Amino acid sequence: MAIPYWRLSGFYFFYFATVGGLLPYWSLYLKDSGFNAIQIGELSALLISTKIVAPNIWGWIADHTGKSLRLIRLASLFAALVFAGFLITEHYLGFAVVTLVFSFFWNAVLPQFEAVTLFHLKEHAYRYSQIRLWGSVGFIITVLSTGRLLDTEPVNFLPWVVIGLLGLSWLVTLLTPEANISSSNVCSVGLGQILKKPEVIAFFVVNILVQMAHSPYYVFYSLYLKSNHYSATVTGLLWSLGVVCEIVLFIYMSQLLKNVSLRNILLVSLLLSAMRWFVIAWFPETLVLMTLAQLLHAATFGGVHVAAIHLVHLYFGAEHQGKGQALYASLSFGIGGIFGSLYSGYYWESLGGRFVYSIAALLCILAWFICYRWVGRKNTQKVYSIG
Repeated sequence: MAIPYWRLSGFYFFYFATVGGLLPYWSLYLKDSGFNAIQIGELSALLISTKIVAPNIWGWIADHTGKSLRLIRLASLFAALVFAGFLITEHYLGFAVVTLVFSFFWNAVLPQFEAVTLFHLKEHAYRYSQIRLWGSVGFIITVLSTGRLLDTEPVNFLPWVVIGLLGLSWLVTLLTPEANISSSNVCSVGLGQILKKPEVIAFFVVNILVQMAHSPYYVFYSLYLKSNHYSATVTGLLWSLGVVCEIVLFIYMSQLLKNVSLRNILLVSLLLSAMRWFVIAWFPETLVLMTLAQLLHAATFGGVHVAAIHLVHLYFGAEHQGKGQALYASLSFGIGGIFGSLYSGYYWESLGGRFVYSIAALLCILAWFICYRWVGRKNTQKVYSIG
């Protein structure tokens, strides 16, 4: 069966368009709603917290039923409906409840769609980045247009933007065909055997540390820029610049994978991540340096994420692919995201952005040492056949 390229790409476009409307500006919306930095950090942690549970529940069901898309459609629909609750709630407890319920559905969607995409690609898995890049395009369009919108309109208009994008994500899932898994691709290795491997354990630890480092960026970067007198439009441009570089990397990633090992892509990306957070920590008032730091987003997110998706694909095989992608999401974006949101929230006002982003740089250095010692030294020097 032919690869449904545009339908797969369309989902990534609208899913990450939603991310582009939510992540860069949600802290501004929460601050406008009367919450302080600690509460913003806690609400951001709640948004991430269900990634520990939800992807694994939905991944287990998907692998046992073979109906990943049916679950994706259900979760996408309820995510849009529940998010509308922010329009009618005002107090911290109400925000917390809506955040938890919304995130339980929304955080279940992407890991399962990653598995669906890889099942559709089969032996053409190297084309993943060519499909995923449309998510980055959607992110850029939304983050720029939302930034311009918020320069002229009140920030309480933001939930309406996100609800509309969530609805479009759901509509695309209705058009996407289910992927069938060939029985010849199913392996007999137990999930427990895979999870006991030191390399797999180290891989997850590295990604937890990376997401702990990224959390201050997701939660406080826009506020950080605002405190240094950047407008919402410039803030949107800086967010978008990083994703443009990510798109360029995705375009050339299939060629890169032919010549560079996953291990080396990950190691270089981790070093550049540490450099990026150091620059943001110590030179926030210098637009040129902040611009250069955003160029590194290609590595700090794009390089790390593509290497991780391919490594999960190699580690877990077809039989456990849904559970593998779910574990990657729940441990890295879930546990890593929660701890990162909490430490940045608790220390943001007392010790400042310089301290928080310096810690992020140190976390990436630690991740580099763990990756160098354990990840990819034996069996992942080359990606599957890509020619």
